[in-house]
Amino acid sequence: MNDSISTEPKKDAMGEAPVSAPSAAEAHAPVRAGAGDGQRREPRRNERRRARPERAKPEFDEKLLALKRVARVAAGGRRFNFSAAVVVGNRRGAVGVAVGKGADTALAMEKATRNARKNAVRPHLTHDMSIPHEARAKYSSAIVEIRPARGRGLVAGSAARAVLELAGVKDVSAKVLTGSKNKLNIAQATIKALSTLQKPRLEKSIPQSLPL
Repeated sequence: MNDSISTEPKKDAMGEAPVSAPSAAEAHAPVRAGAGDGQRREPRRNERRRARPERAKPEFDEKLLALKRVARVAAGGRRFNFSAAVVVGNRRGAVGVAVGKGADTALAMEKATRNARKNAVRPHLTHDMSIPHEARAKYSSAIVEIRPARGRGLVAGSAARAVLELAGVKDVSAKVLTGSKNKLNIAQATIKALSTLQKPRLEKSIPQSLPL
């Protein structure tokens, strides 16, 4: 007599094993679409976020020079607004400075940026993005002097550096000759100095000597 217990399922009269009914957990389990059944898998939430197209980079870069709160007296009392001074440039020769006012800082900066793009100037620069000659300009109480400095990069400070940097100017030295600390006046003086630049002259080609 064999005492071992058989683990094989009992067969019916036809010789086939009966099919067991699925459990409650298996019956309510969600069916996932796999690669073998021919159905396309839905992208996950993170994959949908990655598939979004990237935003286009704006043509002009902007930098905030000054932001302050201003007030005006009306019939009902004082009304407070914000004033923003912004410099914009594409780093390829175009630069502009403007002021915008609004009820909040975002609106003031938006107006200043729009006005700066509208009033942007394109100074005459050399092929290596430097200036052809020395320039000096005065705006209000600020006097700015710009000199070419080959091989030294951009040597400037205060708002003059922001204007020259966004304009893409290289190998120049700028200096504020007055004690003015008003960044808006210094930036306007820098823009005025760049506007006075003359178109660089073409170097005359040296004729080669004819062979004897």
